[in-house]
Parts: sequence; C-alpha cells; structure tokens
Amino acid sequence: MAHPRSYRWLILILGISLCTTPLQAWSEGSDDLPEIGAASGNLFTPLQEQQLGKTFMRYVRATQPVIDDPLLDDYINKLGNSLVEHSEGMGSKFTFFLVDSPVINAYAGPGGYIGVYTGLVLTTQSESELAAVLAHEITHVTQKHLQRAWYAASNMSLVQGAALVAAVILGATVGGDAAVAAATGAQAAMQQRQINFTRQNEKEADRLGIGILYAADYDPRAMPSFFTRMGRANHSYGTELPEFLRTHPVTNSRIADSLGRAEVYSYKQYTDSFRYLLTRSTLRERAFHEARDAITYFTASLREGRYRNKAAATYGLALALLRNDQYAKASSQLNTLLQEYPDTLEFIITASRIDMEAGNKRRAISRLEDAVEKQPLSYPLQITLAEFYLRAGKAKTAYRKLSFLASLRPENTHVYKLLANAAADMGRQAESHQHMAMHYYLKGNLEASALQLKIALRVPNLNFYETARLESQLKKVQEEIADLKKKK
Repeated sequence: MAHPRSYRWLILILGISLCTTPLQAWSEGSDDLPEIGAASGNLFTPLQEQQLGKTFMRYVRATQPVIDDPLLDDYINKLGNSLVEHSEGMGSKFTFFLVDSPVINAYAGPGGYIGVYTGLVLTTQSESELAAVLAHEITHVTQKHLQRAWYAASNMSLVQGAALVAAVILGATVGGDAAVAAATGAQAAMQQRQINFTRQNEKEADRLGIGILYAADYDPRAMPSFFTRMGRANHSYGTELPEFLRTHPVTNSRIADSLGRAEVYSYKQYTDSFRYLLTRSTLRERAFHEARDAITYFTASLREGRYRNKAAATYGLALALLRNDQYAKASSQLNTLLQEYPDTLEFIITASRIDMEAGNKRRAISRLEDAVEKQPLSYPLQITLAEFYLRAGKAKTAYRKLSFLASLRPENTHVYKLLANAAADMGRQAESHQHMAMHYYLKGNLEASALQLKIALRVPNLNFYETARLESQLKKVQEEIADLKKKK
C-alpha cells in the first residue's frame, strides 16, 4: 500500500472530486458525450491531454505503490508499446507502469498512461493473456472512452483536472480501500466516483484488442480465455469480486462475442517470452514478505518440478537468496544461469548486484560495463551502472551518465534521486536539493518538493541565475499546492 503520508493528497483529490461537476454523466448507459472538436471548445488538444496525463501520473505515484524497478519497468513498457504499434495509437506516446499490489486490475489514464497491478500479472496464465488486458486498455485510450472524465476536468485548472481524473479512475480501482472510504465519509460518494465504461465501450475494446493481439503475434483467443476464467471467478467470489470484474464486468454474451471474434483467426501455438516468465518469478518473489518464505517456495518448486520454466524458477530462488543476504548461494545460482543465458538482462544485472552487495564493487562494475558495450541502448543496464559508479565513489562518472539518462527519461523518479546523491557527493548542494525536489515533485509529494527548493535557496553563494531558477520552480510548486486546496 502507499505510504500513509500520501493519503493527505488523496484526501485533497477526493475533496475536489466531491465539490465539482456532478459525475452522473459518467455512469454506465449515459451516451451524451461531447464530440471531438465540439463547439463548446472544452475538450483537450493533444498537447493539453499530454500535460493532463503527466499531472495525473504524479497523483497516481502519490497514492499508489508504483514500481520503479528498471527491469520490470523495461519489460512492461516493451510489451505494451509492441501492442501500441499495431493499434490506432501507432506513433503515439504510451507509458506503462506496474503497481505493487495483489489487486487484479488494470486501468487507462489520460495521455496514454496505463497502470497494471502486479496481482493481475500473476493471475495471467500466459503472456498473451497479459497482452490481451493491455490491448484492451490501449483501445480505451485510442477510442476516447475516457472522454467523460476528461470533459468534466476541462472546466478546471490543469492541476485540479488531473486530480479529478485521478480520483475518478483510481476510485474505481481502489474503491474498497478503507482509507479512501474514511476520506470521503460517505458510501454515496464512493459510488459517485466510479467510472464504468458502457457495454458498447467494452465490446469495442474487446473487438479492437483482439485485432491488436493477432497483429502483434499474440494469441487472439487469450482474451476470451482470460474473460472465461474471470467469469468463473465471478461466481466464486460472490459479493467480493476482484477489482477487474467491478470495472470490466464479464458477462456470458461478452465472452461469447469475444470468442466468436477470436475464432476467425487460424489456430497456432504461441509461446511465452522468457522475459515474461522472469517477470512473473520476480513478482512472485517480491510478493513474499519474508525472504526465507520465498526461498522455501522456490526451493520446493525446483525440487518437486512445480514450475513452468526451470531457469525462471532458479532466478526466483536467486533473488530470494540475495534479499536474504546469502550472496554465495545466490551467486552460484546466477552463474549457472549465465552459462546458459549470457545476454539476459535480468541475469547480468542481478549477478552484478550480488557482487556489489557482497563488496566486490570492481567485478560488479566490470560486468555491467562489458554488458553495456554489447547493449548500449539498454536503460536497465545504464541506470544500474550509474548507480554502481555512485556507490563505488565515482560521483562525476555517475553524474554524467545520470544527466544523460534524465534527458531520455524526464519522468523517471529514481534517476533524479540518484542525481541528487551524485551532486551531493560532488559538493553541489543546491543542485542536489533541486534534483531531490524534482524527485518528490514527480512522486506527487509537493510539500516535500517545496521544502527541498527552500533548502536549496538557503545554500550560500548562489548566483543570480541559480536563485532565479530555484525561485521560479518553488513558485510553480507552491501554486500547485494552493490550487489543490481550492474548493470549486
């Protein structure tokens, strides 16, 4: 769950959502949506939608445990964008992210931001099923099914509008959360915040999503297969439905319709990618609160042959051993894997991390440098190498690499935190606080961001341009804080 402090922002967000335009028009069955380019002029331009999406994402980070692991982030974005390139959104920017929660759900936000809960990934039985959910959410974006929320937000400031959209979308996915219920104070308000796509929206997302799956070389039958299992769960769960079933109701007619559409494609065998299997092992290992329990689970799985892929199960065991500080045993497992799969990112980075944690910094860095020479465009390799340079006392080298990475991934919260540490090690105190302010800003913690900028302004001997830049950034953050506190 999110850090308790983050709920302060959620309370503000929900307060805005309860004091603004009524949300009845968003309930299922209401079709009086404004057309694109309507005379009212209230709909967003592509640039405004992109800005709304970026601001929306900050409030997602403030209220949900978004994973910033570079390997997991790399996998879900490569999978998602491989589907985008076979959709009507081809060429558009989409950002996919994982939320660390057992919740079985996914959601689409403005600007192409699509969140996937780790519980859903672990529930899927094939990569095609995971791709099916992503394709479905991509279609909700490309077909403008979110216009209800966006239209209401268009009457507000960017910050308030993004907060409202976040409340609407996240209200649908975490509607049962006790902290959220306490913040709203009324069950009616909980229901008002729901965003339910119409049956026509869902059928269209299914139809186009199945086409995307086939075009991207994933099993089009995975969509009805996943729906069928969710439908069976519908009967099993009773009133305590998984969130996926609340926000994406599965009916017999919907299953039959998607199955009929999938059957027009010729049958063939589809195999899961190795990275999908490694991602599932990673998430399975993370799901255990205690590393010892994860070690027991993966050890038993390997001993009894209860695995889909032996290398992926071995990787899960190695991760658990690393978390339990059993470096020699973890290294032994990784060395075996690297002999068979020498170019696999997960194995290279984890083996290097074992070396680093065991105190062998030189070998950890050397391994990563060799890998970067072979795969220079790999973001996970580059940011891990920068982190290790920093830990090895090579702040200047780390700073140069991190500055470049920040230009490539300007919304990556982790890179700004590392930049702050590198700048501090180099004696650039004001710059260090400025980077940390950006880290907090992207995480949606505006108060902490403002505090970092105030500290930076107190650093002695700032020149005029540094002072002006910091004051401008502080003013922007303070205006957003004040904007959020306004009641419409």
